[in-house]
Amino acid sequence: MIQLSVNLNKVALLRNSRGSDNPGPLQAAVTCIEAGAAGITLHWREDRRHAREDDVRQLLALCKQRGVEFNLEGDPRPELVALALALRPTQLTLVPVTPGEVTSDHGYDLPRQGPEIAPVISAARAAGIRVAVFMDANAERIAGARELGADRVEIYTEPYAAAFGTERAAFELGRVRDSARAAARAGLGVNAGHDLNLDNLPTLAREVPEIVEASIGHALIADALYLGLAETVRRYRRAGEGIDVPSVKTK
Repeated sequence: MIQLSVNLNKVALLRNSRGSDNPGPLQAAVTCIEAGAAGITLHWREDRRHAREDDVRQLLALCKQRGVEFNLEGDPRPELVALALALRPTQLTLVPVTPGEVTSDHGYDLPRQGPEIAPVISAARAAGIRVAVFMDANAERIAGARELGADRVEIYTEPYAAAFGTERAAFELGRVRDSARAAARAGLGVNAGHDLNLDNLPTLAREVPEIVEASIGHALIADALYLGLAETVRRYRRAGEGIDVPSVKTK
């Protein structure tokens, strides 16, 4: 079963567009947790386009109070690393950032980029923080995260999601499956994320049992506009169990 961590960046983005406190990521997190989410995720970007430092602090405190996991995502810039070491989230997911990108579109290239994240991994683990490294679905390279001391990898699933329902679907699913198995053999836990939704998540849960957690934001919040946030979280939980559930058809 894939545990659901709800990424609330899109709620913060909507709030910021109005310049007010509504909708609030904190209240959204309460709703998600009460609907059964196993955790909450925030990607705190340097440009503050959505999540802010106070969001990280508030949601982490809530997660500790409610007994669920908090996953802080971001690039290894000094201010983010300092905040993580001070607050000690359950998990720190290191994600490479390209200036000007709309959203994350690739994982770390290991071993080439290893030196820039190895000290962060070491410091975070010494502080008792579980560390995941965002990586492409490449079975030959994914074990490199273990050599750096990481606890988990998060497999970048956009290619799988984009191919779902097409003739490339089996190929892309195979890449994710082979990467997850390679990670597991290396002693790494396996997370997944990017463009996962109610249609493609059940197949991933059934075919790649090595995946223990999925961070889902954009599709989940989009579905919540039609279904309501609590109902959407409940459906994604069932999808993470490999159960086919009704989805919102937008095409």
